[in-house]
Amino acid sequence: MAESRANHTVSVSGWAAHDSSGKITPYSFKRRQNGVNDVTIKILYCGICHTDLHCAKNEWGITMYPVVPGHEIIGEVTKVGTNVKGFMEGDRVGVGCLAASCLECHHCKTDQENYCQDLQFVYNGIFWDGTITYGGYSQIFVADYRYVVHIPASLPMDAAAPLLCAGITVFSPLKEHDLVATAGKRIGVVGLGGLGHIAVKFGKAFGHHVTVISTSPSKEPEAKQRLGADHFILSSNPKQLQAARRSMDFILDTVSAEHSLLPILELLKVNGTLFLVGAPDKPLQLPAFPLIFGKRSVKGGIIGGIKETQEMLEVCAKYNITSDIELITPDKINEAMERLAKNDVRYRFVIDIANAVTSNNN
Repeated sequence: MAESRANHTVSVSGWAAHDSSGKITPYSFKRRQNGVNDVTIKILYCGICHTDLHCAKNEWGITMYPVVPGHEIIGEVTKVGTNVKGFMEGDRVGVGCLAASCLECHHCKTDQENYCQDLQFVYNGIFWDGTITYGGYSQIFVADYRYVVHIPASLPMDAAAPLLCAGITVFSPLKEHDLVATAGKRIGVVGLGGLGHIAVKFGKAFGHHVTVISTSPSKEPEAKQRLGADHFILSSNPKQLQAARRSMDFILDTVSAEHSLLPILELLKVNGTLFLVGAPDKPLQLPAFPLIFGKRSVKGGIIGGIKETQEMLEVCAKYNITSDIELITPDKINEAMERLAKNDVRYRFVIDIANAVTSNNN
């Protein structure tokens, strides 16, 4: 477990939501001082995830206000604790969703910290010392080094930020189903947003036939011409769905809105798998007949462990995979949140923390 800590803190400038309106405003708060197992990070960039929007507005009913969102954190190490291994001042590093876990359970000992029952998130969680965690919409972050990853030198730091959530979220199920090292499968990607566009890039880099399934016909040119998808299915078109029945080995569903699983399941071959990584705020209906008549599986998962996240970043460096981003300054966070709620972004907002003006009034 974590070492005992003296109750020493440092003042930090950031941006927080204070109520369910979700409005983000400048906020000064306290972080713990750098402990023996900690690294202090000067934050340069932080991605905006759809989870940030859910949490800022308390749409899942679990928000502890004030909340400082942000779990796609990129920066440079400025201080290193005496017990820290593998990191030094000046390193390019990243912090994703994980702030703490028990370190002792089966999942923690097999590099699956993301499934620890005592998992605590980078924001809106409770750290080992009993304090509420605050995320990356801030200028400084203090992290236990066991939850920090190196950013490969070839990856641009701004466009790498979303890889720490969106990237690992879609990479992990692809690896689990042997779709990273083995090519030639037919895979589908439901939704062409922050997660979906990275999934398409991974699928093509790994040598698969990739089909994008979307409710938006306007995304077909984007999917095929810009991202290299092999096929596009408009999910509201019965003829297209019928033509593609039983054609796919694996489908990754990235949609965070309520939607029907029936037409998606019918696209899978016998023994195919539908893997859910989106997080709709309402339950999805799971029809039985497509499962029992097609021996299909439905699974879900969140992000990945730290070791797998580091592996994902190395794979991204190998294939030159990054997120397509729109860089904003902190005074534009609320505008970005509003656009994100309307899916008006190609494909991820990233906050340029390093160029923040703390006097800005969001």
